[in-house]
Amino acid sequence: MAEQAKSKWNSFKLEIITPERIVVDEEVEGVIIPSTDGLLGILRNHAPFIGTLDIGVIKYLKEESPHYVACNMGIFEMKGNMLRILPDTAERGERVDVDRAKKARERAEKRIQQRAQELDYLRAELALKRSLARLKAAEAAGVK
Repeated sequence: MAEQAKSKWNSFKLEIITPERIVVDEEVEGVIIPSTDGLLGILRNHAPFIGTLDIGVIKYLKEESPHYVACNMGIFEMKGNMLRILPDTAERGERVDVDRAKKARERAEKRIQQRAQELDYLRAELALKRSLARLKAAEAAGVK
């Protein structure tokens, strides 16, 4: 009972919402966000701010257990002990289809190596970053 009360005093609300669904809606103890300015660590009572999300892995602690979410670009806001993250896409690490992510990585690497003139290099580079983030989240979550 005392541990539950202690946890409530150290936690804050985390929401990760894509245009399609709510990926995370939980009380957490801490979050690490891949922002366009680098990795940001967020704890309870953080000052209010708004930022831009980069492709990567969001890590959060819930009941001292780490959880991982692969995310695409987007925005986030911390306000009144609520962190709301709004990426274009997001996927929990334990739900990543590893084979599909590996194939996407291989396709993107092949496109980048070919360096064809008609290739949209930035698009291939972003696809590679997304596939690597998904694989990293899956690996961190213990999915093989």
